[in-house]
Amino acid sequence: MPRIAHAVAVLAAVSLPLAAQAPQRPIQTLLATPETVVWGSYNGAAKPALTVKSGDTVVIQTLSTCGAARRLEALGVAAADIPQYTRDILEKFPAAEKGPGGHILTGPVAIEEAEPGDVLEIRIQKIAIDVPWACNSFGPGRGFLPNDFPYARTKIIPLDRDKMLGHFAPGVDIPLHPFFGSMGIAASAGGKTDSAPPWMNAGNMDNKELVAGSTLFIPVNSNGANFEVGDGHAGQGNGEVDITALETQLTGTFQFIVHKGSLEDQSRLAWPRAETPTHYISMGFDPDLKTATEMAIRNMITFLAEQNPDHAHLSRADAYSLVSVACDVDLTQLVDLPRVGVHVMCPKAMFTGPAPARR
Repeated sequence: MPRIAHAVAVLAAVSLPLAAQAPQRPIQTLLATPETVVWGSYNGAAKPALTVKSGDTVVIQTLSTCGAARRLEALGVAAADIPQYTRDILEKFPAAEKGPGGHILTGPVAIEEAEPGDVLEIRIQKIAIDVPWACNSFGPGRGFLPNDFPYARTKIIPLDRDKMLGHFAPGVDIPLHPFFGSMGIAASAGGKTDSAPPWMNAGNMDNKELVAGSTLFIPVNSNGANFEVGDGHAGQGNGEVDITALETQLTGTFQFIVHKGSLEDQSRLAWPRAETPTHYISMGFDPDLKTATEMAIRNMITFLAEQNPDHAHLSRADAYSLVSVACDVDLTQLVDLPRVGVHVMCPKAMFTGPAPARR
């Protein structure tokens, strides 16, 4: 079996020799500063803010997308509740280096062993909400119903981090499930890729399932991979219809593991995939919602038929049937144009035994 085929086949097992055999290294920390963030892009040519080895764990601090401190204060956020690094970055980041997107992402984090053809596994170990507020905004010409709401509006939602509730309105409390809207790597070895639309390099997926305890797998297309993260959310509904979620400031703890492969191997992972403790997740991103849905379903069929160690013996026809009878096809987001997102959630609980040997 080719090396990448074997690596992809064991991705769901999460018991990985590379991480287990490596000596324990200190957890590193990457704070958000004007020198350690990228504004609006994923970039394979960018100088890494931090370089680590496969198996290493990094604590990464990030910003929200809620804007300048003076704007937040005008909306009622206490000055003491706005971290100083927010002010520093928004005031000191070079204007010439911004864009083409609007996300402020911490990184890049380069993983020494990562090369094109590999798969990067990102284990999301912890996510902390750093401030007691979130914002939700929409503007003219944006969101899924721009003609219904042709004006700008921002709402501040107080967060109770002890009870893990967002106080949206009197009598309306939202359970919090923090996750990063944007987690991704460089799409190629050179040049910027807009941070707004998700793609093969993951990025702005806005997938609310990727909370602490979940794992993301991304095909690598540049040396070092150049991981970036940001766009913190305290919570979100599937679809993210007004274009933002409960936008807030998060710090995440991530472990990075490289699975070696080659670009020539036809069985290599082509699109991002994820797992939670209870589900396998496939994804699809495209300007057309039907095409994105087809992609997500086909990617799950490929996983179930070729890459899932629990039942790798399933035929593609059986996998297609299994998606229909037991898995959920969900809208991820409808607003990260030009690509919308769809994901398929397949429960792990139905795989009750080891896969029979192939004949």
